[in-house]
Amino acid sequence: MSEPAILVQNLRKGFGDFTLFDDFSFSCGGGRTSVLLGPSGCGKTTLLNLLAGLAAADSGRLLLHGLPAGAGRVSYLFQQPRLLPWLTVEKNLDFVLPPRIPRRERQALIQGQLARVSLEDAAGKYPRELSGGMAQRAAMARAFLFESETLLMDEAFQGLDLPLKFSLIAAFQKLAGALPKTTLFVTHDIREALLVGDDIFVLSRPPARVVLSMANPVPREGRSPGCAEFPRLEKELLAAL
Repeated sequence: MSEPAILVQNLRKGFGDFTLFDDFSFSCGGGRTSVLLGPSGCGKTTLLNLLAGLAAADSGRLLLHGLPAGAGRVSYLFQQPRLLPWLTVEKNLDFVLPPRIPRRERQALIQGQLARVSLEDAAGKYPRELSGGMAQRAAMARAFLFESETLLMDEAFQGLDLPLKFSLIAAFQKLAGALPKTTLFVTHDIREALLVGDDIFVLSRPPARVVLSMANPVPREGRSPGCAEFPRLEKELLAAL
């Protein structure tokens, strides 16, 4: 049996006398969106940083598609869009494409991505000319266009009003359908987790452990803010938290 796309085994990570992870294990399936829920300070962002190779574990095994954390290519979407301010939206997307791709194919890929996030008319604009929602849609389009098997998302929709958040989630689902990646998505919002996640994992307070693992019974195409099954699922997740 092949290993999971994201595999964490016997992870230990501490900061001084504070132990965040102690013999922590966790895994995600390939091509799916897995969501991490948990209280503030339980290590969700630290786990993303460990998987991205931005931080080092004290001990344990962390693999992404068979490669040690930090050894392979990873897309990382933060709370802030982090677009390159001196490049237009189109050039920001072009920046992550490898040089081997011919010009005409590059243009088709970029145009397709911008259409999926409804930014066709913003291709020539600079990040300073975009609203916050437009900038985050451009950042998502760029993250999916980058040649990586894994996408890490750290509360990418935090602090947004509900209509904007729902529009970004819809854009995310379009991108995920067109260019699937193994995605690990961190949030503290239960409804957001149900809208985005194929699998949802609830972490405890430190030292963190998985207290609930749930496969979302609602298929992607059936997930909407008014979904009839969500109240029951929200109660189950809230009880675990």
